[in-house]
This record gives sequence, C-alpha cells and structure tokens, in this order.
Amino acid sequence: MAKRSDFAEFVAEQMAFVDGLRVRAMFGGYGIYQDDCMFALIVDDRLYFKADAATRAEFEAKGLDPFTYVARGKTLTMHYFEAPPEVFEEQEAMRTWARKAIETALKAGRRKQK
Repeated sequence: MAKRSDFAEFVAEQMAFVDGLRVRAMFGGYGIYQDDCMFALIVDDRLYFKADAATRAEFEAKGLDPFTYVARGKTLTMHYFEAPPEVFEEQEAMRTWARKAIETALKAGRRKQK
C-alpha cells in the first residue's frame, strides 16, 4: 500500500485468506485485488464489495447502499455495495462475502473479454 491507512491494513489482515491479495491506493481510496482482479474497494474507511444483478439483491435485502460519487455534477453509482457489518465480526462472514465478490469480479472480467 502506497499511503498508510489503519482501516485498509485491518481489512487486508481480515482478508489474509485470499490468495494473491493486493491492496492499492487509488483515487483517494484503495482497490482490493486478487492478483489483477479488483473485487472490493475502500473509500472513507468503508469497505465495498463488487456486485452484479445476481448478488445485488443480497446487499439490498440487508439495507446496504451502493458506492456513489459525484463527477462533473452527476452522481454516479458503481457496482460495489457496502460490506455487511458482520464481516468485521465473523471471519466466516468475511470469507463468504469476499468469495462472492471475487466470483462476481471474475465473471465480469470474462464478459469483458468476449
């Protein structure tokens, strides 16, 4: 990690089970990767996981919001949703949600390659 963030370091420790885990500073936050596949991001000390049409409903059912930002006067919504609080309390929850996000990111990458 180029710049220091206690929260990003904490998340990296919690995700130590991910083979090829990398955390890179980017755009004022951090991208979280398995090798070259970005599956999560951290902005303002909040963790967001990659989502798609299949997993979005799981995040929404828990009342979790997508990551949004403002660019050129427009609010843009990305395909990342805030992580459920239990991922910071239960290691198995972190494993489950991180794996879903990794699978989602890998699927998205395969679609782009076609």
